[in-house]
Amino acid sequence: MEQQRRVETSDNSSSCSSSTTSNDDYRENTVKSSAMPSKFVLTYGEMAGASAVVLGFAVSLIGVYLSLPDSDYTFLKLPRTLEDLHVLRDNLERYTCDYTIQVLVGYCTVYIFMQTFMIPGTVFMSLLAGSLFGVLKGLALVVFAATAGASSCYFLSNLIGRPLILSLWPDKLVFFQNQVAKRETRLLNYMLFLRVTPTLPNAFINIASPLVNVPFHTFLLATSLGLLPVAFITVRAGMALGELQSLGDLYDMQSISILRKSQVRVSMTG
Repeated sequence: MEQQRRVETSDNSSSCSSSTTSNDDYRENTVKSSAMPSKFVLTYGEMAGASAVVLGFAVSLIGVYLSLPDSDYTFLKLPRTLEDLHVLRDNLERYTCDYTIQVLVGYCTVYIFMQTFMIPGTVFMSLLAGSLFGVLKGLALVVFAATAGASSCYFLSNLIGRPLILSLWPDKLVFFQNQVAKRETRLLNYMLFLRVTPTLPNAFINIASPLVNVPFHTFLLATSLGLLPVAFITVRAGMALGELQSLGDLYDMQSISILRKSQVRVSMTG
């Protein structure tokens, strides 16, 4: 009897240890599998939503194209250099008077698309607005398009933003979330500060704001006001597009003074 009990006890202990080992192995494998990045960070529903947004922009641009007269439009491409911008400006000037609505709709669609999907090069679009429409109209156009594009990115981020930003900027997201939590009572001042200083990239602010619970009305107001100084400088430079040798020429002493004054004012209010 005593030997039988010992055998049963040893069997029980071995089964318990094997069960514990299997549980530990299961937990370890679970952690490893969760830590490994999936091949596709977006679900099919999220990809379908993003594709629908792209399709909407494409349909808008096709509608503008079909409403223009038959001509050679090979010059229509996103400018990447000042030379590209000169070519685009020289050709669009012929259509601005007779096809003003089409040019405006096409311009806004492209600008909003670039802001929505964080495509670099909007500085060239701002220069183009100043060159084609002057300072006041160009400034209004740039602020509208930039704010609309940032807002579009904000709402799209609610759909597909979290997996993307966790894979691209996880540390920045933690920093931004902590700063927003500290400044809930004066969040507008902080968002304005971010827009007029290079503390965080504008593209990151657009996509991360809904994920850290920045209210849309605060985001919208801070964006429209915070973009004014840089937009004014860029649009004004577009009036003298032929004199620009490089993008560095945008920031002369007067322009830098305007930016510093706006930064100081926001810092004092914050």
